[in-house]
Amino acid sequence: MAVSISVASGKGGVGKTSVAVNLAITMASMGSRVIFLDADFGLANANILMGINNSATVADVLSGNMDLENVMVDGPFGLKLICGGSALLELLNLDRTARLNLIRSFDPLEDLCDVFFIDTPAGASDSTLSFVNASDKILIVLQGEPTSFQDAYGLVKAANLEGGVRNFGIMVNMADSENHAKEIFHKFKTISARFLDANFDYIGHLPYSKNLRTSIVRRKPLVVSNKSCKESLLFKTMSKKFLSSQNNIASGISFFNKNDIGSKEKS
Repeated sequence: MAVSISVASGKGGVGKTSVAVNLAITMASMGSRVIFLDADFGLANANILMGINNSATVADVLSGNMDLENVMVDGPFGLKLICGGSALLELLNLDRTARLNLIRSFDPLEDLCDVFFIDTPAGASDSTLSFVNASDKILIVLQGEPTSFQDAYGLVKAANLEGGVRNFGIMVNMADSENHAKEIFHKFKTISARFLDANFDYIGHLPYSKNLRTSIVRRKPLVVSNKSCKESLLFKTMSKKFLSSQNNIASGISFFNKNDIGSKEKS
């Protein structure tokens, strides 16, 4: 049964998409069949980070011009990418019904993957929350600075109170050290758990990384170009830990109809 994973952040600029791309490719390299949806319809750039040229996007599926399997393009280690395009205003401004229909449109992919990865738009928009609330696992990419804390807390609070999401994985990016990352995590967990009925798991960290920045400029994912570097090994550790973390039980619509209250009511 496929597991759905949303990678989210409270604000832009924290390295969310780089983390999502390298984690997804790492899972593919470890033997999982991975489909990656770039759902950041305003600033979709996962294809650039993967070094993939594309013309078709998820908008072509919604318009009826193409089906999902024809939109998917091949990435590293057999990963399949569904591109989101850029500045797709019609996708950024979907109403609730359209967002739910979009989530339902991915149902045919369940038998084609083990992991369905969603790179969500930064922030706590309705679109982001729709994807997060419908996912089995949620990874929050955090930095140790006040605006990242504040905005990540706002996202977690909205998902918890509005979507009933209780389990969050936390990954700390651009940390000075592992100890520093754990200090950031425990501070965020302490503040959040004080007000929310939620669980927080430390998934791992990445340091300030010249290797990662270079891989972005070269349009070649780090875990492909430098498999033995420290960062690639950290991605492998994070992938294993996150895949073994506890799933959420959706309070509403979910990817692939798992624990889908909406579909149960219709049946």
